[in-house]
Amino acid sequence: MIVLGLESSCDETGVAVYDTQAGLRAHRVHSQIDLHAAYGGVVPELASRDHVRRLPALVRQVLDDAGLALADLDGIAYTAGPGLAGALLVAAGTAEAMAAALGVPSLPIHHLEGHLLSPLLSAEPPAFPFVALLVSGGHTQLMAVTGVGEYTLLGESVDDAAGEAFDKTAKLMGLPYPGGPALAALADKGVAGRVNLPRPMIHSGDLNFSFSGLKTAVMTALRDGRHASEDVAAEFQSAVIDVLSRKARQALKNTGMSRLVVAGGVGANRALRAALDEMARRRQWRVFYPEPELCTDNGAMIAFAGAMRFAAGASGQTDGAVTVKPRWPLDTLAAPAG
Repeated sequence: MIVLGLESSCDETGVAVYDTQAGLRAHRVHSQIDLHAAYGGVVPELASRDHVRRLPALVRQVLDDAGLALADLDGIAYTAGPGLAGALLVAAGTAEAMAAALGVPSLPIHHLEGHLLSPLLSAEPPAFPFVALLVSGGHTQLMAVTGVGEYTLLGESVDDAAGEAFDKTAKLMGLPYPGGPALAALADKGVAGRVNLPRPMIHSGDLNFSFSGLKTAVMTALRDGRHASEDVAAEFQSAVIDVLSRKARQALKNTGMSRLVVAGGVGANRALRAALDEMARRRQWRVFYPEPELCTDNGAMIAFAGAMRFAAGASGQTDGAVTVKPRWPLDTLAAPAG
């Protein structure tokens, strides 16, 4: 089955084609970083308009890259949520119109399910079951995953997620947009431990997260004026990694699982990967990550999630209805119904 995937939930326009026989045939992503940089964050209306401009051309380019025509498609998957409502509507409307014109089924996909399943696109994919650590934008969650659509929430952020904390802290420090990668680069030049920052909820006894207090502690340290910015960045990053690692370790122990999947933009952080890899090595666990180019939002993960759901029996929809869900809890998803 050949599935076209469309992603437009925030500030990346992604298109991909996944073939259940041949794998990922082609994918492209257009980033809006330059568009939003002057504002220090994503402007929803600008994001939506840029998706409208970019998506048709990307579809043509990806099909050309894959050596396919529209008539070769068997289904179309698209991100239906969560995300920015106006931005989501671009991929949703495009997908439903194309599906109706081609006479193929369309399939709304949960954005975080795309991230969660993206490591299965790697050369050495994980087998089910596994614990998933999702660190994508405004979401930090731990999930027990036993199959496609079989997700049990173990813990989540109660305020700022890890990605939000990175971006907001970077803004406090006057770093350029996007803040997360800029802060990580600055942290590489500093030494953790020279500043004393808290590890929020690390001993809470549950698997929930809270990073808003850490951001406030950084603000206090910066106002103090005695610490180099690179040391503050290094300590901040270390604090986030300590919490994520501790909670992930506890989730694996609680579930009795030995495989951890890490997905989402923060999952590309080299220091986090090193810490999780070392944790796993000591306990003979394994950690799986998506390819670096698939850590940020992309169409490949949506095409793949769609293909997996179609293969598992999902029939998709054929009525052309356009519905998006800006807020959509991942644990409310059901397994595909054949």
